[in-house]
Amino acid sequence: MKSIYKLSLVALAVVGLTACNQEQDAAPKKVELTTDAQKEAYSVGGSIGKYMSGHIKEQEELGFAVDRTMVIKGFSDGLGEEMQLTEEEMQTVLQNLDKKLNDKRLEQAEALAAKAIAEGKKFLEENKAKEGVTTTESGLQYEVLAAGKGDKPAAEDTVEVHYRGTLIDGTEFDSSYARGETAKFPLNRVIPGWTEGVQLMSVGAKYKFVIPAELAYGDRDTGTIPANSTLIFEVELVSVEKAAAAATK
Repeated sequence: MKSIYKLSLVALAVVGLTACNQEQDAAPKKVELTTDAQKEAYSVGGSIGKYMSGHIKEQEELGFAVDRTMVIKGFSDGLGEEMQLTEEEMQTVLQNLDKKLNDKRLEQAEALAAKAIAEGKKFLEENKAKEGVTTTESGLQYEVLAAGKGDKPAAEDTVEVHYRGTLIDGTEFDSSYARGETAKFPLNRVIPGWTEGVQLMSVGAKYKFVIPAELAYGDRDTGTIPANSTLIFEVELVSVEKAAAAATK
């Protein structure tokens, strides 16, 4: 943890010094990188700067301004070994900063989760009233886009599908169509909404599912799917491999 904080200070200083230099020179001269030593040093600084720039941007977006003047002063004092705070004092300050940032992240995540719940509930209410939409006892909603004539899978079977998944605002987070190949997996190893819904389908069918958060990823944030998200999938059932048949292979 201690080394991370020191790295953050160095990176902030690099950014601040760069910004300061650019203000003094509107058209800074291009750095000459002719030797291995120059390239190595430049790459070290560039890598740190690029890595930490995202953290600096996040801190500012969370509402905590970065005082670059003080960062530069602290960096300069550190190089000269004339620090105005002790190592222990700086550790305490940085730990408190880390806590403030984490608290703010949690606050924003909770607000987004609450918003997702409200928007998902509204979407489900409106969608279930549409013609052709059926709502199951669990709350799963589905619409038959194309009927199939083949077998229906059981939960233990392996299915081959084409699918496209979106958030309720239309943002696509996954698509086998985009990858240009079908997906194949045991039906009981996916989210509950899929396990229930695909069992309703016959081979050759195409359904549209609207899956409440509790039948999807719940309060987990997967990165591409925010916590408490209601999901929409268009699924085409290509084939079914029965569990008993798979076990004999």
